[in-house]
Amino acid sequence: MNLKKSLKIETIAQELTATTKDGVIENLVDLLVAAGKIKDRLEALRAVLEREKKMSTGMQSGIAIPHGKTDSVDELVAAFGIKHAGVEFDSLDGLPARIFVMTLSPTNRTGPHIQFLAEISRQLNDPAVRERLLQAATAEEILTILAG
Repeated sequence: MNLKKSLKIETIAQELTATTKDGVIENLVDLLVAAGKIKDRLEALRAVLEREKKMSTGMQSGIAIPHGKTDSVDELVAAFGIKHAGVEFDSLDGLPARIFVMTLSPTNRTGPHIQFLAEISRQLNDPAVRERLLQAATAEEILTILAG
């Protein structure tokens, strides 16, 4: 899976403004709305928040991967954000998350969603990649790091 196909410069935030879990999710949804990737902001937001209620997508090592399925997108879309100060995200290791990747995909498609999650997880599993992302000064630099 080519991450550049789903992640675009306009859907990457080098520093999110939110300080809460729900706020981070809103920031990421708003990036996708501003980029014209979502038809219905409230429906997309609801899909991610509902998924998050079932089980936190806060992983380990400062990573969270909120996601959802909604008919407000026609294809898999993704947003990426960093919050250097960290945000409590009910992560598996109990530590705040600083790197956030959100995906939304149509309710009737599963393949691209799983492929994207597998690829982004593989990338973020590398401590050197995480550190480079946290040091990146621009959205372009973040995209270059993730696209390898």
